[in-house]
Formats: sequence, C-alpha cells, structure tokens
Amino acid sequence: MQANKAKHPVDNNQSRLSYFLDTSIDQIALPERFTFPFYYEPHPLTRIAAAELQHYLETQTDLDHNFGLSPDKEGNIIGKMFGVLVVKDTEGKLGYLSAFSGKLAGTNDYQKFVPPVFDMLVENSFFLKEQEVINNINNRITAISTDENYEGLKQKIEQLSIRSSTEISAFKKQLKDNKEDRRKLREEWMNTLNQQDYALAEADLVKQSLRDKHELKELTNRWEQQLGEMRTRLAQFDADMEALKNERRERSATLQQQLFQQYVFLNQAGKSKSLQEIFSATPFGKPPSAAGECAMPKLLQYAFTNRYTPIAMAEFWWGAAPKSEIRKHKHFYPACTGKCKPILAHMLEGMPVDEDPLLRTPETVGELDIIYQDESVVVVNKPSGLRSVPGVTIQDSVYTRLKHALGDIEPLIVHRLDMDTSGLLVVAKTQAAHKHIQRQFLQRTVSKRYTALLSKVIDTSEGEIDLPLTADLFNRPRQIVCFTTGKKSVTRWKVVTRYQAMTKIDFWPLTGRTHQLRMHSAHPLGLNAPIVGDDLYGTAAERMYLHAAHIEFTHPLSRQRISFDAPVTF
Repeated sequence: MQANKAKHPVDNNQSRLSYFLDTSIDQIALPERFTFPFYYEPHPLTRIAAAELQHYLETQTDLDHNFGLSPDKEGNIIGKMFGVLVVKDTEGKLGYLSAFSGKLAGTNDYQKFVPPVFDMLVENSFFLKEQEVINNINNRITAISTDENYEGLKQKIEQLSIRSSTEISAFKKQLKDNKEDRRKLREEWMNTLNQQDYALAEADLVKQSLRDKHELKELTNRWEQQLGEMRTRLAQFDADMEALKNERRERSATLQQQLFQQYVFLNQAGKSKSLQEIFSATPFGKPPSAAGECAMPKLLQYAFTNRYTPIAMAEFWWGAAPKSEIRKHKHFYPACTGKCKPILAHMLEGMPVDEDPLLRTPETVGELDIIYQDESVVVVNKPSGLRSVPGVTIQDSVYTRLKHALGDIEPLIVHRLDMDTSGLLVVAKTQAAHKHIQRQFLQRTVSKRYTALLSKVIDTSEGEIDLPLTADLFNRPRQIVCFTTGKKSVTRWKVVTRYQAMTKIDFWPLTGRTHQLRMHSAHPLGLNAPIVGDDLYGTAAERMYLHAAHIEFTHPLSRQRISFDAPVTF
C-alpha cells in the first residue's frame, strides 16, 4: 500500500514520516494507550505500517545489505530487526516512522529511515578520528606479532628450550649413573681396601661428585645465558606490544565514555538523559555494547524531536536468522530487555502505556488436579497458565494451591514447569523426600516424556537434538544457542501424528535446561518449528501446546520405580 504523501505536510527532514491512506485506516480505532514494548500483540495500524515497510524492503534497490534472502547477494549475511512507530504529526495526521537496529551495510544514512540518536559515522566525527588512531595501533600490533624476527625468535627459543631440556636431562641421567657406580665402588672397597687406601679412594670419589655437579651447573648456566639473551630480545617485542595494547585499551574506554555521553535520549516531557545516566542505576552499572542503537529508541527520539505523538509500535525481523537466537523472517518481536528496557523506561515516562500482561492477575486458571499423594510426595497435573511457584505480583501457583490443600504440610517444589506448560509436576511433602527426588533429577535418573504440537509438518520420524543452551543476558528470559559457553542440552523426539500444517510430537529431554524443548523445537539447527502458542520463540496463541505427559522416578521411601501419566488434552 503506497503512502499518500501529497495530502499532508512533511517534517523538516523531508519525509521520514510516511502517511497512511485515509481509506486504509478509517475503520481502525486508535489504541487508548501506547504499546507495552516488551510483550504485545501488534495493533492493526502497526501491522499496516509493517506490511508497507516489508513491501519496500522486498522491492527496494538502495540497500546494499545482505539479509540472507537471496543466494546471489554478496557479503556477510546479517538479518536485522526493523521497527515501525505510528505517530500523529503536529497537525494530528496519522503516519508512521521506520527504523532498523544498528547499521545497514556499515552506514546510517538512509532517507527512508529515521537517523540514529547519535551518528558516529558522520565525516570527521571524533569517533572516526579516534577509530583511525585505534586502527593504526591495531596495525602496529599486527606488524610486531607478524614480524619475521619476532616469529623466528619465538621458534628458535622453543627449539633451543627443547634441546636444552633434552641435553640437561641426559646429563642428569649420566650423573645419576655415575653416582650409582660410586656407590658400588664404595661397597666393594669397604671389603677389599685398608682404611688408608679407602680414605684416598673415597676422596677421589668426592672429587668426581663435585666435578659432576660443577659440570651440570656449567651446562645449565650456558643454556640459561643463551636462552636468557634471546628471551630478553623477545621480551622487548612483547613489551612494545603490551604498551600498544594498553594504549588501545585506554583509548577505547575513553572513546566509549565519549559515546555514552553523546547518546542523549528525550521523553515526551522534553527531559533528556544520557546513556551513562540511564544505565548507572541498573545492575550493569554502565551501558552494554550497542545500547541505544536499537530501532525503538531511534523511533521515539525522532518522534519527540519533531513533536510527534507516539501511538503504537511494533518490531519485526527481516532476513536470515542468526546462529544463536530464534528469529523468523517477518515475525514480530518485543523490544530487548537488557539494552532497551532501561532506555525506554525513561523515554516512555509519563506516557499512558499498556500494562505488562505478565504482571496482570490472570483469570481463574483451571483446577489443580492431584492425581497421587502419600506421606512423601504429591503428583499434580498442572493446567496451562498456572505458575509452579508464586511470582512477584501473582501469587496463584501450584505451591500456593497445595499449601492451602495440604494444611500444615509445607509443599516442597522439586522441579518446575513453565507457566504455559501443562502436565505432571512432582512435589515433596518432607525434606528427606525432596532431597531424594532432587538428587534423581540431578543424576538424570528421572524419566520424562512431553507431548507438543509443532507449527509445521516434520518430515523425519524421529531423532535426537544436541544444541548447547545459555541465557540471553540482554534479553531474559530468552535462551540462545552457544557452542562456546552453552550447557549441553540433549532431546530425543518422535513424531506421533502429522496434520496438514502441524505435527504432534513426543519429546524425551535427556537434560533439563531452561526452555530446552522450546529452543530445540524452534531453532533452525533443531526442528525449526516453534511449539504452537510459544510467545517467546514463535507466535502467541490461546495457550502453548506443550504438555508433560509422563514421569517416572524412584519413590523416596519404598525405593520402587513409580510412574504417572496425564492424558494430552489438545
């Protein structure tokens, strides 16, 4: 859908604001409050804006950036998050602004998109000047580390160190043999020589021993002197490199602080704060790398600068997915929490914003079905939407319901299920039972089977997924795949039923990592099919279709294996 720009005024920067066709929006009611950026369903206006922006991205020829959507495109493949911000201009006309996170093809200068909060890439900027100095330092470090004399010296020291060690070791062995020979001679002479002759012979043996020690010391000193001279020369190379690295470190830290001060964010009241001010009050203490470069802060900054009124926002991913995160082409995603949440808390201050749905007390969730209990354990069938333990603002949970049902007995949660996952949960009634069952989970002797509905047809019938997982520090509670720092995560799976556009599947988690089944389902290196209703790694629905259907463990008192099943209701 094309924007009707002729009917409406444009801002001073000619047209970063795209206007809606009146006929395309005349039946759409405006939202009462601005979008809560970290959990939202896109408003119809943002869907129209996103569709127009996506059409532009599909047809444009100006962006020399490889999103990974065309096999013929050259350059590194880098997918991007794009954002749209529906606004009212100073005359009350509706339009939208567009932005991307970071840079495209190494630049910020695109007329279609709002500029960055601070453009460090403008000609002759302090950033580029200092970056040139730092690059020169890098080149000098590289020149030293690849210098033939430096490399040759390192190799020669390594070779001579081996030779010296071998020669000294061989000489020490010879001295040891000499010492043993002297010991045998002493034993022999004690029986064959008189006292005077023995004393003379012993004195000669002592001289031999002292001579051996002297020769060992001489040999060791010769090698130490030779290697020492070479190591001194090598140390000068290393000292020069270390001095350059220290200078680079100091310059980079100073440059980073300068950048932090240049990134100054407005809110609707006109109040400004720098990145350093914003993040000084967070657990980070200082801004993380690339903070302020995401799409949403750019959009709000531009809107406030031009006195536009923000109405609604949405962000979507465009291009190939990164190797670590779950990102689907054209899917909508919330703003990141680690980098954007502190910034947006300032920028949205004083604005009416949708409440966080995760803090909203839910409507009555289904009954908690206790399917087994004895003096040691309780096994429940948890409904979807009920927490395992109380949250900060929502108390309703398996724990609180069991505490009410069990009276004086304190329920001890052994393991947890995500709020949107339904199914079997084991709770201990005594400390001894809790410790016993928890040890079984740690030793991986508890057998569990989950059933899920995946969002596409899986062609293969069964298999095993081994993808290491770790927390996304800047986007909790999301997880990422990381082959460097991730913890081993293994899942066996088998198809149960294939439908026209979905697959029912059984999972056997062989490890117990956070969001393991959700990540292994959604990630391209896993099944590449998010669980239906997974609002973190896929698309939200009335519920997430993941159910803990079977569990087997050793009873803490009888020491017998017991198992339980909960029928899948979807």
